[in-house]
Amino acid sequence: MAGAERNWSHGTTLEATPISAAGARAFVSRHLVDHRLTLLVEPVRLVVSELATNALVHGQTPFVVTLSREDGTVRVAVSDDSAWITAHDSDQALSAGGRGLGIVNVISRDWGVITGVRSKTVWATFEISTAGT
Repeated sequence: MAGAERNWSHGTTLEATPISAAGARAFVSRHLVDHRLTLLVEPVRLVVSELATNALVHGQTPFVVTLSREDGTVRVAVSDDSAWITAHDSDQALSAGGRGLGIVNVISRDWGVITGVRSKTVWATFEISTAGT
């Protein structure tokens, strides 16, 4: 594929403090701009903000944010050392909180959870073709 962008991956570890959600947003923004994927900045920032907030509120441990490109997809993932998984319930749509994974579901192409014995990773993917590389 002539002119195809190479695959890449970036990661950072953030502490379980309120300022870390802003750090996660800045991290993904910087790397998306560096890779000329500016149309993905806002949707990925919103999703990573929701995932980081869930890690802060429910995981209460340091967490790792990973941003990667594989072929035509950008993937953002947040991993923490808590096995607790946020419930995604449509009945929560009218509540003050609990809408984070609903937002992730609407904005991303796909998302999911990978669980370990004492850890989890929540990830979401985005199509690069819609970003106009």
